[in-house]
Amino acid sequence: MHDFDMIVIGSGPSGRRAAVQSAKIGKSVLVIEKGRRVGGVSVHTGTIPSKTMRETVLNLSGWRERGFYGRSYRVKQDISAGDILARLHKTLDHEVEVLEHQFSRNAVKSLRGEARFLSPHEIEVTGEEGERQVVTGAHILIACGTNPFRPDYVPFNGATVFDSDEIVELPRLPRSLAVIGAGVIGVEYATIFSALDVAVTLIEPRATFLDFIDKELIEEFVHELRDRNVALRLGSAVSTITLGPDDRPIVKLADGRTVVADMLLFAAGRVGATARLNLEAAGLAVDHRGRIAVDPKTLQTVVPHIYAAGDVIGFPSLASTSMEQGRLAACHAFGLSPPPAPEFFPYGIYAVPEMSTVGMSEEEVRRREIPYECGIARFRETSRGHIMGLNNGMMKMIFSVRTRRLLGVHIVGEGATELIHIGQAVLNLKGTIDYFIENTFNYPTLAEAYKIAGLDAWNRMSRV
Repeated sequence: MHDFDMIVIGSGPSGRRAAVQSAKIGKSVLVIEKGRRVGGVSVHTGTIPSKTMRETVLNLSGWRERGFYGRSYRVKQDISAGDILARLHKTLDHEVEVLEHQFSRNAVKSLRGEARFLSPHEIEVTGEEGERQVVTGAHILIACGTNPFRPDYVPFNGATVFDSDEIVELPRLPRSLAVIGAGVIGVEYATIFSALDVAVTLIEPRATFLDFIDKELIEEFVHELRDRNVALRLGSAVSTITLGPDDRPIVKLADGRTVVADMLLFAAGRVGATARLNLEAAGLAVDHRGRIAVDPKTLQTVVPHIYAAGDVIGFPSLASTSMEQGRLAACHAFGLSPPPAPEFFPYGIYAVPEMSTVGMSEEEVRRREIPYECGIARFRETSRGHIMGLNNGMMKMIFSVRTRRLLGVHIVGEGATELIHIGQAVLNLKGTIDYFIENTFNYPTLAEAYKIAGLDAWNRMSRV
């Protein structure tokens, strides 16, 4: 007999979903969380803080109204770090309250402390003051998430040089910011600060970035960044990072250029938070990034009763997919057989402007040698776009010429992460271009872009 049917290490998206799912079917559940409050990285330093910061910046800066009132328009003239953090803390408090209530009403027990395996079924939990407790679980889910990658050559100091977890507690707003790493996190923060009229330099050692996104979408995105004077240093590896007067970071690049800024954000990767779990005692190993390998269908590790989900297992590392992984792991552990996940899920990047994509990119369609046609709609072509003062933003849809089926939808611009779900539904239901031609969309809405892009593709396909 074990103390609990399911022990969950971590209370982020995958952990909390697994805990609640297990409890819903009458199982005893314990969630171990080393942070001061439940929620994990997603609530406290990752998804929720960055998106809250973004929303606060867009509101206070008047960003969404600048199409009408000009680039100098602001809702609040002097925006401080305190203005941003005030809304952030309020949002986080609400998220934690909702999660604690969810655990309470489902009889999910929680234990604060750091987890460490003693054996495949035994976990030792060390509290903040050193107190220790051993618990056993019939099934265990590792949902510990990730930590920022912090190489030795970066002089992190929490004042002018930050990682992506520390940036949410920014002491003041800089006049200039250098961002190393043009992945999702780096791009999001670079554009958020750019919306505050901070001079931003984005540094990426590769010649391209966000390669999983359709290239035409990236071209549109880059055009907007350059129009806002965001300096892109692509294909530029970092040679050294030093601190100058007043601890200002000085970044020397391999191509001979030097970037000097008030602050530096290092956002070049994350590693699984597995170093202190003593996974060897459970018969588990990790890769060079601290990630755990699992069966993608069941989320089982090489030890059948131990599961892993969320960012700790790697791509796609999305809160949305992590939630589903946690639920599926719990279902499998207790003999339930949920239907397989749909083939396509949306990917959202909460930059300024937003980007969202689902299905195949044009590059992937070409690699598969599928005869295709594209339809394009510009948000400025919609009446809703005129009302909102949008000068930018586009939707790209890809269809098979042979079957007329939708193959992919790619959006950059205001509301992209919301709009994508129409395309996701049609894609997973194997819909065709006829859906967009024949159906009526609310007027005026940005969703009209689906009709415009569909007609654009239909006109080209008709000629073919």
